[in-house]
Amino acid sequence: MERLPRRAVRGQQTEDGLHTDMLVERARWWPVLLCVMSLALLAYAAWAARWVRPSGDDWCFLPVVRDGGLTAMVDKFYFKDNGRVVNAVLVWAYARFDVAGQQWFGPASGVLILLLLWAFCAAALTVTERRPPRGTALFMASTVTAVFLFGSLNTYKTFYWPAASVSHTLPPVFACAAIVPVLRATSLRGRAFALCTVAATGAALGLLSEETTVVALVAVGCTVVISGRVIPAERRRFVRLWCAAATAGLLTGMLILYTSPGALHRRQTKSSSIMLAPKSLWESLYGFAYIALRCLTAWPYLGAFAGGIVLGCLLLRATAERVVRAKNAALLIGSCIVVLGIAGYACTVITYPAFRTGVMTSTRLWNDYLLLYVLFLVYAGALAAFAWHRRGRRVATARATGAAVYSVVCLGLAASLAILDSDMAARARAWDQQDTRMRSQAAAGARVLPYRRLPISKMTEPFGHGGDKTWPALCVARYYRVQDITNATGEP
Repeated sequence: MERLPRRAVRGQQTEDGLHTDMLVERARWWPVLLCVMSLALLAYAAWAARWVRPSGDDWCFLPVVRDGGLTAMVDKFYFKDNGRVVNAVLVWAYARFDVAGQQWFGPASGVLILLLLWAFCAAALTVTERRPPRGTALFMASTVTAVFLFGSLNTYKTFYWPAASVSHTLPPVFACAAIVPVLRATSLRGRAFALCTVAATGAALGLLSEETTVVALVAVGCTVVISGRVIPAERRRFVRLWCAAATAGLLTGMLILYTSPGALHRRQTKSSSIMLAPKSLWESLYGFAYIALRCLTAWPYLGAFAGGIVLGCLLLRATAERVVRAKNAALLIGSCIVVLGIAGYACTVITYPAFRTGVMTSTRLWNDYLLLYVLFLVYAGALAAFAWHRRGRRVATARATGAAVYSVVCLGLAASLAILDSDMAARARAWDQQDTRMRSQAAAGARVLPYRRLPISKMTEPFGHGGDKTWPALCVARYYRVQDITNATGEP
């Protein structure tokens, strides 16, 4: 048999999916290079957090924590507002540092989200029984973090506004983190730890975010339904037991929250009795259809799909035919779509009484299920790479295309962050000037202070909505320890 030239052999191996040491070494750099871009986005966004200043609900939280501490914050949430005790603790954790807590919340929560998703992605990769290049798990985590936080239609409320982040951005990440122990459990002690962790996390989520709790319950229920086909027989019983523990924890937390005086007061003031009325259900369906269309056509989410394509190409370094079975892949894709549809609609239904048609514009409410959407897009991108390879096409082409789209999305997100950074800086300077003036006037004995509205990214400010909302003005007055504030239209 005629001996082929070395270059021809290497080319033939590439077409057959059998990679040489040089290709393996070259592939190791792909996740590192792409990861740098998404991590740079996170670093830039964290640096811009120095411009964050109080707004919206924070006007009310800050004086409560200042005057009464943790006890007053828990009392406010459990007995008056909504019953979310864990939410109260997290708000106290940053509000006790006043404005500095607002500024440090974004960087701290961003790093926490990245670390938790890194642990989740690393554990998920072990399920594939493949050894992708080093840095692949971090690449996945940074991709999901960047798209989830900065691909939002309102990045300020998703990442920079602590009150919204605590209620809608962090909870789904905590839910993902609770999956890590079950994926890592290989011993009896590890399985016991996984059961205890998910039960405790479920109870905490029930007292933190009703929407994330609903998403988690739907996802857990779907896992039980499909477990007979996608989970190996030797682990199936434990996974179902884990799902039972998760359900018990989530329901326990929800029960404590639902029976709290704060939740009862919220249901009475927000007319929650209309939740299951036919008109409410129909308008919630229309609202969710609008939300789904907005998300499906939002260009930043292409970054998650492109990242998934690169991930699939990295996994194809190993024997590609055994990466995933076609039947399981179709079942998992269908299950993800079902969970997203049911959970997203359910979240819209339970928030409709409080927000009415505002559910279509209050983008922070979408985050409870958008993290699942981003993870789904990554998985779908990986499956697209597998399908491309099975048709005998070059993996290098798919990888280059995915990397190019990924880079363009990162550049687009960087441009959006730059615009937001400029807006935040302008507001921060005006806010600081006004804050200095109001504090000096209050110290001089003034009981009524003029306040000029400083809105940003559709945040609630005093005297907004035609003056219908009076609570922000009352909270601002309490923050400056005065009797009242008036609407100032001139320069501060």
